[in-house]
Amino acid sequence: MLDAGAPSAELTALLKAGGAACTWAAATVGSNNAAGYQLATGLPVMAVGGFNGTDPAPTLERFQRHVAEGKIRYFLGTGMGGFGGGRTGAGGSDDAARIVAWVQENFTATTVGGVTVFDLTRR
Repeated sequence: MLDAGAPSAELTALLKAGGAACTWAAATVGSNNAAGYQLATGLPVMAVGGFNGTDPAPTLERFQRHVAEGKIRYFLGTGMGGFGGGRTGAGGSDDAARIVAWVQENFTATTVGGVTVFDLTRR
């Protein structure tokens, strides 16, 4: 769907096991990226920056609040065509890029099934 790749069985299992108790099993930039994860797991995945990562939702502050409240378990780099991150210009927003930078600065990256995964419950 919309060029969304299918995540590996290993990543799907991780998301199902770790994210089921959260409001969002994971977050990733853009709905094209989120779609593949959500379809594979049946769990909600937040599309940071909306359809293509340029919408100002959520803001960095709101995202940080969701993380502090334990509502988002993982942040996912796409592993399916790049890490993601907001693109500015043409009415776009840099909120997604700010979120990506904050996650990278504050959480440890691991790779699962070729995808960069940040566990937002561990610093």
